[in-house]
Amino acid sequence: MIMKTHLSLRSIVVALPFLLLSGCQTVKAPEPVLPVPQEKQVNWQKMETYAFVHFGLNTFNDREWGYGDSDLQTFNPTRLDCEQWVQTFVKAGMKGVILTAKHHDGFCLWPTQLTEYCIRNTPYKDGKGDIVRELSDACKKYGIKFAVYLSPWDRHQANYGTPEYVDYFYKQLHELLSNYGEVFEVWFDGANGGDGWYGGSKEVRTIDRKTYYDYPRAYRMIDELQPQAVIFSDGGPGCRWVGNESGFAGATNWSFLRAGEVYPGYPKYRELQYGYADGNQWVAAECDVSIRPGWFYHPEENDKVKTVDELTDLYYRSVGHNATLLLNFPVGRNGLIHPADSLNAVQFHQRVQAELANNLLATAKINASGERGKQFSTLALTDGVYDTYWATNDGVTSADLTCSFEHPTLINRLMIQEYIPLGQRVKAFVVEYKQGHQWLPVKCNEETTTIGYKRLLRFETVETDQVRIRFVDARACLCINELGAYYVAGSQENYQPAVAELKSLPFTLLGVHEEELAKCRDKQEQTTCFIQGKEFVLDLGEEKEIQTFYYLPDQGEYNKGLIASYELSVAGSDSNFKTITTGEFSNIRNNPILQKIYFTPVNARYVKVKAIRTIDGEDSIGLAEVGVQ
Repeated sequence: MIMKTHLSLRSIVVALPFLLLSGCQTVKAPEPVLPVPQEKQVNWQKMETYAFVHFGLNTFNDREWGYGDSDLQTFNPTRLDCEQWVQTFVKAGMKGVILTAKHHDGFCLWPTQLTEYCIRNTPYKDGKGDIVRELSDACKKYGIKFAVYLSPWDRHQANYGTPEYVDYFYKQLHELLSNYGEVFEVWFDGANGGDGWYGGSKEVRTIDRKTYYDYPRAYRMIDELQPQAVIFSDGGPGCRWVGNESGFAGATNWSFLRAGEVYPGYPKYRELQYGYADGNQWVAAECDVSIRPGWFYHPEENDKVKTVDELTDLYYRSVGHNATLLLNFPVGRNGLIHPADSLNAVQFHQRVQAELANNLLATAKINASGERGKQFSTLALTDGVYDTYWATNDGVTSADLTCSFEHPTLINRLMIQEYIPLGQRVKAFVVEYKQGHQWLPVKCNEETTTIGYKRLLRFETVETDQVRIRFVDARACLCINELGAYYVAGSQENYQPAVAELKSLPFTLLGVHEEELAKCRDKQEQTTCFIQGKEFVLDLGEEKEIQTFYYLPDQGEYNKGLIASYELSVAGSDSNFKTITTGEFSNIRNNPILQKIYFTPVNARYVKVKAIRTIDGEDSIGLAEVGVQ
């Protein structure tokens, strides 16, 4: 009997390791669902927010798109301090900065030997300056990443449009990628061809933007010299333009494009806000926006800096819509970021941190309708570890997460993150809260479809002891790596549009009915007066001294009837018109903000504006607001 017991115990001891192993067998992780990001694309999206800097000759000549004819002697920032820039970015939570090393005017912020139109021929540091170097060094000192913007378009170079210019462009790119350390992104502007001076002759040069720049050559060079860098352009391949310069992505936002379809200057660019659900290439969206109306510094915009409320709203609609936020700082003529810009950027970061600081789910109980195994349980949803995630079994594309609180809790924010190294999956979800015995949907002003890297949802405050996230449909089994619920007291203030402060002399528009006329002088961005033809005349009623013309283009989704280049004429009561200025509204397609034309004061009763060219060749002009002073 004793022997029998001994053998029985021995059998148990021998078998125990095998029993333990069989009970802890590793459950196989979900297979990736294509397309999936490269590791560098995941690291790039984790940055979330980073800075843009537009600085150059345009800064000193009050331009957005210089023609390449500005006097080099005008470039002389007397207090330039790249460390002040970077310290601002650090305090504002930015993880890196992209510098416009060369904008469309062709002026180079580094002392290249490839052109005389560069910083070594300016008064700055007696020609010994190198702002690309100074900013790169400051980034290293304060521990943020550095990147470069190099405009493919060049309105200064006389050989633009020829094969020789393309070689010149790649020599510039090689210098930037070889001499300034590691860069996290290379930014190629989609605005990359058109009219300019081109060595002194103002003309339009037509290029094929799909082929002229030979972008595959750029990709090879970047892969060789800066393999960790993500390449930006309208269609990537590393990250894509979001299709607007207002700083937001669509609530539905896929990180996919169809390979080879989108190119710089792509005419259906508004689609880029949403990506393509059937795309076969991972190209997540980047939301570029300026903290001021313009991209370069203009002193009259010192009181037009985006407020903390506006910036916070953009964070939710960019990072919170599966994109990154690239916030531009127009450095001033003294070489410093203006205090108003710095203050609002820092306070915006503090606001976001405060709103998302207290995850109410950290102490809640989270139950799932199903899970893949213990390695993929709901514990991963609030552990703060990026590479752990809750997952469902293969083929399970709908499931519920029910979050229970110990007592009724106020909630008006929700954060969901998918584990994107395995692909973007969720196609639709619903957020509900328990009221009595009923589940009710939260009241939200946007569709709940895609998630991706991060989805931040704002909704009317509810008080409840249970919240449920129902994943309705997905491309494959679910992989969710973070979940958060928050409460933010109060509501964001509404901001006044720029036109609210526009002061204009009284006027009528000749030939325009009073009802239609009211739409362009009511100080409402949402109403637009459409003029047939390509010119219109303002009648001030009597001769008055004027010196400024204002024009806010149509602010509708498709921005109809945008004036690209113009001719402005005035006349007295005799109606004999005299041209006083011509020019362009730079970048108006992508940034349709309030436009201003300043001229020498003149007495006039009539002001005539002729659209020499409209953006899409329309035979009509859209005026959300217009005026003269």
